[in-house]
Parts: sequence; structure tokens; C-alpha cells
Amino acid sequence: MTTVDQQPDQTSVVTAEPATIPGQRPPGRFRRIAGPITRAVRPFDIAVSVFFLLVTPLLYMNLWGDLDHQYLTDSGPDQNQAEWFIAITAENVAHLHNPFFTTVQGFPDGVNLMANTVMLGLTVPLAPITLAFGPTMTYALLLTCGLAATGITWYWVLRRWAVRSRPAAAVGAALAAFAPPMISHGNAHPNFMPFLIPLIVDRALCLCRGDRVVRNGVLLGLFTAYQIFIGEEALLLAAVGMLLFAAAYALADRGRARNAVKHLRKGLPIALTVCLTLVAGSLYFQFFGPGSYRDVPHGPVVNSPLSFLEFSGRSLAGDHAIADRFAVNRMEQNAFYGWPLAALALAIAVRLWRRPLVKALVCTAIGGAVLSMGTRIQIPGTHVVLPGPWRLIFDLPLFGSVIESRFGMVCAPALGVLVALAVDRLAATPDLRLKVWGLAAVAAALLPIVPTPYPTNARPPVPDFIAHGTWRRYVGEGQTLVPVPLAHSYTTESQHWQSATRMAFTMPGGYFMAPNGPEHIGNYNPEPRPTYRLLGTVYASGRVPEIGPQQKAEAEEDLTYWKAGVVVLAPGFNAAPLYETLKQLLGRDGTLVGGVWVWDVDYGTSAARTQEGERPGTA
Repeated sequence: MTTVDQQPDQTSVVTAEPATIPGQRPPGRFRRIAGPITRAVRPFDIAVSVFFLLVTPLLYMNLWGDLDHQYLTDSGPDQNQAEWFIAITAENVAHLHNPFFTTVQGFPDGVNLMANTVMLGLTVPLAPITLAFGPTMTYALLLTCGLAATGITWYWVLRRWAVRSRPAAAVGAALAAFAPPMISHGNAHPNFMPFLIPLIVDRALCLCRGDRVVRNGVLLGLFTAYQIFIGEEALLLAAVGMLLFAAAYALADRGRARNAVKHLRKGLPIALTVCLTLVAGSLYFQFFGPGSYRDVPHGPVVNSPLSFLEFSGRSLAGDHAIADRFAVNRMEQNAFYGWPLAALALAIAVRLWRRPLVKALVCTAIGGAVLSMGTRIQIPGTHVVLPGPWRLIFDLPLFGSVIESRFGMVCAPALGVLVALAVDRLAATPDLRLKVWGLAAVAAALLPIVPTPYPTNARPPVPDFIAHGTWRRYVGEGQTLVPVPLAHSYTTESQHWQSATRMAFTMPGGYFMAPNGPEHIGNYNPEPRPTYRLLGTVYASGRVPEIGPQQKAEAEEDLTYWKAGVVVLAPGFNAAPLYETLKQLLGRDGTLVGGVWVWDVDYGTSAARTQEGERPGTA
């Protein structure tokens, strides 16, 4: 067993030649390769994998109980958005369309899918499932299997590099995969299920050791390229965490750091070449193609120092009323490790401080936590404000689009390895009393942050007007359906309509990252036209504004720009003021058809006839 604090073994079970018996047929090539691997896998390893695969669905049991009608309560608009990305990818695959761009939403400017969290590395191979069973099935699979796979890969890496005890590796992996920040993003962010990050860490450590530099350089490049097609932000956070770890370990063990640098000089160029060869074209489209944008200014979204000592709302000991005070929403609870785990980590650090690995892990956890506090860190209970190190990097390329509080996620694997080291030491001690009390302390620190099942609520049904295809009578070739309110970061039901109908119609607006203004600054919505902005204000405020000739002219111009065939208002939040606003803008009452109010407007190109006959009531 080789750890980062030990010298590598002279032989490897993976390269050892299997023995043969005289007179027996030599094993085939597959058996020669797979035999040592299967012999290295123990029943406990299989049990750990099964445990993660069985436990994770329990967290999502409310969603799995009725995929067609349940919606993760704390996911806000992001479940609809994620399902939309899943659905559009499947349709692009099925019809051989450009996987990086679409005008199905955000018409006519379109959406740069590569510049959004479309997760092509997962949504493309799962496209057959999406087409057969719908995007919600794929969404649930990505979340459930992503969390489970993250636990399995961390277990494998900890067992390989950090500890001898398999139970210790299992405990550390569970903490790394199911830490409160991971559970928070498990509400709606499949791109933050980082099951590939442990494999990237593993190949990087192999390069540091000088083990098969070319092969591991190629694998590192392949894994990194694939992670780019899953979630670039998760890769960036992991890269920062690895750099913090490497810098701290280099200071703690300069001799080993010099040897590692010697090997990395050979391996990293190979990895970089492989990675860039695979992703260069995609990244060019992302940053310079249509719909590309600059950094996304989101304002300060930071972790309070106190948030690291509190419990998240999804933890066994958590309280939503408390947690909500420290996070911008329930998908961004990026700290909340709890004071018992913080105290345990401090005790482990003091007890094992002589080990370079422990020093590096502690520095990594502290570094990630401090970065997550932003440019100005206020000391709790005082008026003292200290400059945060985030101010040194937030203006760098890519970092301007990162929500700084997410750097708190870097603490999860660091704390997981620390706890694994402690359990490993306790498992080996002959002192029974120390073992019992030590394991009890670990359990007491972890039990309060055990996650609870995700709640769900009933999902609003797709209106019959959409579900039954009645809209086709009103929308001609090249025209769009304009839902009201138009899809926005605060309301995404019309995106669900598209996902549920396999992108059958095109619409303006949407909830996606898009350029705004002459400088192409990124925003969570497309460039807002006057009517888009007006209807959004009515939806948010519930007040009908004064509608005059200017607003009517702007509405006509916008509907022409969108090539609108029909305007559709579904019952729901603030539907009454939205109806009155549309009535004044369009100069007439809507018609109730299939559970929605309809205004047939017929702008842009028109195809006046369908199988149902002529378009009714054309304006």
C-alpha cells in the first residue's frame, strides 16, 4: 500500500504476471489484465459500493416515487433549467443538430449551450434514456448516481493513497461525497456531482510519483477533458484545491516536492496536449461563438465564518430558519460543516501535525474556507473587517464567473481525508479504550450532518393547450409561442412545457447564461427587450402599470422581433395583473383555450393553414 507519505512499493499487483500450472492452458489476455485487479478487490470494497448505491436513492425517494408529478422543493427554478438542458441535448442528438447552440429558446438570438451547464459528457450518452423516458428520469439518475459515484471514487482514492483500513476509507469517502455543501448542490446541480475529480487527483498523484508518466499523462488529459464536458466550475474549484494542497505539501516536504516537480515536468505537458486537443474547438465556441459572454457579475455571495460552524437545513441536526440566514438560497449552502466536525478536525490536526499530509490537508481546508469568505471578511461579533485573499484572484479570467462561497466545497475532501486518517490510526491501535472513545468522537462529529431525504412538492401540470398540441393551430412555420410570464431566472414553467413536449415549439426568453449590453457581460437571462422587462415587473410586483401608446408600440415591435404566433398566459402566480396588462397591450381580451388564455397575434412569417383548418381569429 502506497500513500503520499510513504515510499512506493517496488512491485505492483497490477503489473504482476499470473502464475501458470504445468500442463494448463495459459490465461487469455483479458484474464491476465483483469485477474490482478479482481484479486485486489475485496468483498468489503463491493459492500461499500453497494452501500453508496443503495443509500443515495433514499435521499431522492420522494422524487423517484413519482417522477411525473414531483419537483424538488428546494431546487427553485434550477430543476426546470437542468431538465431543459437534458432535453435539448437529447433532441440535438436525435436530429443531428449542433450540440453547442440552439434557438429553440431565447429566440431569435439563441443559446450558447457550451457556455451553459449543458453537461454534454453526461447528457449525450444518456440521450436514449431521455428520449425514451423523459428528462426527469435522466435528471434523477444524474443526481442519484452522481452522488453515489462520488462516494465510490473517493473511497477508491483514499484506499489507494491515504489509509490502510478499508472502513477508514469508507468513512472519509462518505464525508467527502455527502458533506453538507454536496447535499446542498444535490438539490438541482448535476454538474456539481464530482465523481471524476477523485480520478483526476489519482492520476495527478501517479505523475508526482513518476509512475508510467506517458500513460498517466494521457489518462489525466482524458479525465480532465471529460470533466470539462461535465462541469467546468467544479474542475476549477478542484484545481484551486489541488494547488493549495500542492503548495502546502511542498513546504512541508521539500525533498518529495522536488522529485514530484521533476516528474510533473514530463507528465503535465502530455496531459495538457491531450486535453486541449479534445476541447479546443468546444472552448473556442464557448468563449467566442454566438451567445458567448464575459464574466458574470453576481455581487458578493460569500460564506460567513460562522456558517462553517452551523448545520445546513438538510442535515439531521439542521434548522432551515438558522441556515437560511447564512446562505443566499438552499442550493448554495456551501459551508455548514458543524462545530463538532470542526472541533474533531482541529483535534486530528494537533494529534497528527507531524505528518506532511496532515499539514497540507489543514492548509487546503483553511485556504478554501477563507477564499469562500470573499474580498472582505468581517470578524463575527465585531466591526473589524479584514481583506480576503479572494480579492487577489477574482479579476482573473474565469474566476469572475465563480460564486466565491463555493470554495467552501474544497473543505469537503480535505476533511474527509483527515477523518479517514484518524479512523485508520484508531483501527490500528491496540488500546481498546482509546479506540472506543476515538470512534465515538468521530461518530458524534458526523452524526449531526447526516443528510435527510430531499422534500418534494406537486409539480404544476403542463396545460392541455400545450400537452395536447392545440398550440399548433396558432403557430405557423417559423413562428414562436410567447409564454407569459416569459421564462426568466425566477419563473421557468414554460421551459418545463418545452421539455415535456420534446422541444416541439420555439419561444423567446429563458433562464440561461447570455450576453447583455454592448460589452457582452454575462447574465442569467437574455437581453431584456421592453415587453420582456415590463411583463417581468408585473409578475414580480403584482401591479398593473400604466399602458400608453409607447408600451403598445414596444409590444408590437417585440412581438414582431420574436415572430410571435400566439401569446399564452397560464393560471398561476399574479395571473390576474398579467392578464389585464396583456389585455391593454394587445387591445382585446384573451380567449380561454385548453386551460390557458390565448391571444392569437400572427407576427413574422405565417402558415395560415394546418391540419385543423385556418388559424382562428387572426389579428
